[in-house]
Amino acid sequence: MWKLERGNTRQITVVATFAVVYFLFRMIPTFSMVGVSGGTFSLGDVIAPLYGIILGPYAGAVSITLGTVIAFAFGRPMIFLGLDFLPSAIDALIVGLLMLRKKLIASALYLVLLIMFLANPYTAIFVPVSIPFLNVNSFFFYAWLHLLAFIILISPLSRKAVDWVNGASMVNLTSGVIILAFIGTLTQHLVGGLLYEIVLGMFVGEAPVVFRLLWNTVFWLYPFERGFIIVLSTLIGVPLVKTLKSTRFLTGLNADIEGSKSDDPKQTS
Repeated sequence: MWKLERGNTRQITVVATFAVVYFLFRMIPTFSMVGVSGGTFSLGDVIAPLYGIILGPYAGAVSITLGTVIAFAFGRPMIFLGLDFLPSAIDALIVGLLMLRKKLIASALYLVLLIMFLANPYTAIFVPVSIPFLNVNSFFFYAWLHLLAFIILISPLSRKAVDWVNGASMVNLTSGVIILAFIGTLTQHLVGGLLYEIVLGMFVGEAPVVFRLLWNTVFWLYPFERGFIIVLSTLIGVPLVKTLKSTRFLTGLNADIEGSKSDDPKQTS
């Protein structure tokens, strides 16, 4: 991975190149956003965690931000008052921090986002679940998948995923990309939900009850939506990382994380 603070010509070129690639992916729509007239997700969502894996937290986030701005210039509509870059940028940031072995910072950031989402008055913490043929009528925790991502993030599995991505085994590489893409895309969904509530709720003035009804619908859709993104991220990410390793593009990967092999406060600050 490349460290943004190095500021050399090659790194600037890499950031600019990946920004253009992200712009191209962001211009390709995938599925509609529930509750946002004319709003769509984009193929850029698929490659966001890969930017964290390949470029690291800072260069990855900057490339995504620049690519989003370019997309605006070419007609991609703004949904969240120009802050549309945040979900994918923070996705890359958290995955990149994991790649740098800064798990403590990544976990703390994710936890803050999760608490902010759950504490927001526009969030439906529990949604009604009715499955007649199973005689089930109850309430279910809306952010169950986000909670699962946090549990994986703070578990040894996230550290293993980084080891697998850095290793030579193709099977382990696939597992590592799946785990990191899972954490990344749920981060992205969390930030997107927060932006949705803040912009359309607090700024536009929609009533909290409208959002709670909306989350009842999203609850059934988002696991499939996030699953689709994880599958595509893996299908693109595994051969991409393998190719970049073979071309020695990622030769600086282990050097970048040298001295950051623990979550000691001195190393994660």
